[in-house]
Amino acid sequence: MKERVVLITGGASGIGLATAMKFAEECPNVAMVDVSEVNGKKAVQSLKDKNCNAIFIKCDVSKSEEVQSMINTIMDKYGRIDFAINNAGIEGTKHVIHEYPEEEWHQMIGIHLTGVWLCMKYEIPQMLKNGFGVIVNTSSTAGLLGVPTHCAYVAAKHGILGLTKTAALEYGKQGIRVNAVCPGPIRTPMLNRIVEKYPEYEQWYVSNAVGRIADVKEMAAAIFMLCTDSASFITGHALRVDGGLTP
Repeated sequence: MKERVVLITGGASGIGLATAMKFAEECPNVAMVDVSEVNGKKAVQSLKDKNCNAIFIKCDVSKSEEVQSMINTIMDKYGRIDFAINNAGIEGTKHVIHEYPEEEWHQMIGIHLTGVWLCMKYEIPQMLKNGFGVIVNTSSTAGLLGVPTHCAYVAAKHGILGLTKTAALEYGKQGIRVNAVCPGPIRTPMLNRIVEKYPEYEQWYVSNAVGRIADVKEMAAAIFMLCTDSASFITGHALRVDGGLTP
């Protein structure tokens, strides 16, 4: 692990930051990627304070040229990419399908689905050079279920699972494992914003079998596990981390 390099998009807060902190315990080479420069630089400093060999890269994952530049920066710094956590995402607003704004549709699909595809497109060639790599894509319980008034988010998260399964089949024999995580309600800044805007969601979030919202550290632990040798025979899998929310 100490020789490995991890790339985490959406790394400046929430699940991404918790995952970076988890990796930093054993894998000190962390490339933290986020669209927010202020939050990203603050987060990467917290890693450096733990003697982590971390860098921050500002990147909009929906833009091909920015993703390519991000990968080039990581290769210049570390010379390799071993683990890629494609986690960047945003929350949307509530609209039924026939009233859903086209601009918001394209933004949601661009960041969540196209962003994951672009990241894999440029991460995988670097992993192929070493014959090793693990990719974990962040989907959602919304990638397993329908959620009324959130059609773009649901469509994107379902699409991430399709990309994950396809990539696992394409690259498994070349030493690259590709899995997805499907978080349920995780206490993140994004979830807090959603609950503030839509208070009625809080009751649904705690309707899981455990009866609570998860801590980000629990999500980070699941992502980290998928990158270890303990998960060496797991690929193409959608791991539900939802407290039993989905059937």
